[in-house]
Amino acid sequence: MSETADTIQVRPVELSEQADVLALLKPYVDQKKLLRRTIDELDTLLPNGFVAVSNGRIVGFATLDVYSRKLAEVRALVVADDQRGKGVGHKLVEACLQRAREKDVMEVMAISSAESFFLSCGFGFTLPDEKKAFFLQTGTRH
Repeated sequence: MSETADTIQVRPVELSEQADVLALLKPYVDQKKLLRRTIDELDTLLPNGFVAVSNGRIVGFATLDVYSRKLAEVRALVVADDQRGKGVGHKLVEACLQRAREKDVMEVMAISSAESFFLSCGFGFTLPDEKKAFFLQTGTRH
């Protein structure tokens, strides 16, 4: 039987799965597609994190970083290469959005190079062609 998004379970991540999540993130960090996360940083993200599981294997991860009741961010969205195109990312984003609704957060943002993916999830540009997010690193990452 071919795996589809229907056969993949999305659920809250468990603290005991921290090493599995780090292993899933590592290739994307190595390719500089994601920022490196320390154990402490990951610990702060896990309470609102979700995993996608297929046949007992974690094949995806995403977390919602809640800044305030006004704003939260979908962060660290990854899907294993062999599971891409099966709707796993959409299910993970939907889990994050549902958590935002439960916490009564007004707006959720995503910072990503996957523009078409997030548009397909219902995200849009707040001020298209007017404002961009700029970052300046003021310290070293641990």
